[in-house]
Amino acid sequence: MPHDPQSLYASLTLEKLQIPTLGPATVPSPLRKQSDRTFIDNSFRIAAFSEMELLQPYLDRGDPLPSFELAGARESLYFEPDKTTCAIVTCGGLCPGINNVIRSLVLTLTYLYGVKNILGFRYGYGSLGPNPVENPVPLNPRTVAEIHRFGGTMLGSSRGTPSSEQIVDSLEEQNIDILFTIGGDGTLRGATALCDEVAKRDRKISVIAIPKTIDNDLHFVKRSFGFTTAVSEATRVIEAAHEEARGAYNGIGLVQLMGRYSGFIAAHAALANHDVNFCLIPEVPFDLDGPNGFLHLLEERLEKKNHAVVVVAEGAGQNLIDSHTQPATDQSGNTLLKDIGTFLKHTISSHLKDKQIDHAIKYLDPSYAIRGLRAGPRDSEFCSVLAQCAVHAAMAGYTDMFVGYNGHRVVYVPNSAVENLPQKQINPQGRDWRRVLDSTGQLFSMTN
Repeated sequence: MPHDPQSLYASLTLEKLQIPTLGPATVPSPLRKQSDRTFIDNSFRIAAFSEMELLQPYLDRGDPLPSFELAGARESLYFEPDKTTCAIVTCGGLCPGINNVIRSLVLTLTYLYGVKNILGFRYGYGSLGPNPVENPVPLNPRTVAEIHRFGGTMLGSSRGTPSSEQIVDSLEEQNIDILFTIGGDGTLRGATALCDEVAKRDRKISVIAIPKTIDNDLHFVKRSFGFTTAVSEATRVIEAAHEEARGAYNGIGLVQLMGRYSGFIAAHAALANHDVNFCLIPEVPFDLDGPNGFLHLLEERLEKKNHAVVVVAEGAGQNLIDSHTQPATDQSGNTLLKDIGTFLKHTISSHLKDKQIDHAIKYLDPSYAIRGLRAGPRDSEFCSVLAQCAVHAAMAGYTDMFVGYNGHRVVYVPNSAVENLPQKQINPQGRDWRRVLDSTGQLFSMTN
């Protein structure tokens, strides 16, 4: 079950949300030449929470409220732009918008700050190890001019990583001053390990992360890039599943969507499409059998309406699938999930056959098709803003942090703030899940 936010954030303090820096920022920003430029003062902060129940304990104790530094251009820099070498690496699975982030990083570094040396490392952290698959590629406005028109990542990606010592060796050998990492929670952990190794060597290398999690499961990030595109495309698939279901007597459209530990895509796609009758997510357990079980409720739905649409997140119902083998893991150490979509398809069909209920079931799994798409307009804009803010932070000498959208503003969050937190999840008692239940009409509890 999801953790209570109050217990998760109980130890969060203003002091813990300060961003590490490499040293004093003494270099005048070239943006000062723009007469209409407004700079962000380091003291301008945004409250970490908007919910009064999370803020009240601090008010009761008289403690400073936890807050994040507002993202944006600083008047003074740590790095001299014409002497700075930057690098970009993309890690983990694909997600709409990665190319948009790469492009915006390059354009912002080049045109706003005048950085001339930008390298792209191919296929994740592996190319920063002792035996790179390929040499880094020079990046400039010309090489990234059209990449936002395509999905995936022009730099390629991979899971797994060399040791932090090996990566920092590579950064030193190539005189990298700033490394931008685009990846998920594993990439954030890797970035922190790099910062620790850099500090141990007393080197001045900034590591800035732009979180890439299509599941939208990172704390202190209200929306991650690619999520809006994923929900939009998932909604189209649900529409197709609904038509398939309506086109047959006792037709069932079963759609599996992304969501290893968090059901945000499934829930928001269900809200965007009132045709979903069952939304199954990792945060909310359900039984198959019994009066409140999914299969009995599905029977009732077919009896009343002769069709049903079921949306399931890939991490839902893992406890229902028998497995006599040890769970396997990928190169990043993530547990490989059991196939809940295929399991439900066979279980539903077998159950209805045993009950001698004629039916037709259509199973759709668009996961890989969605994550490889180009970003939609809203995500494209969002990616540009995140990348611009990441560059502003890096040039000012910030490090060991990521850019995130919190409280309707882009903010700077230290990696340490999420270091020991589990994935962000939907609160089954919260208003968002209540809205899903109101939309689908399913029971609050499908357990007996």
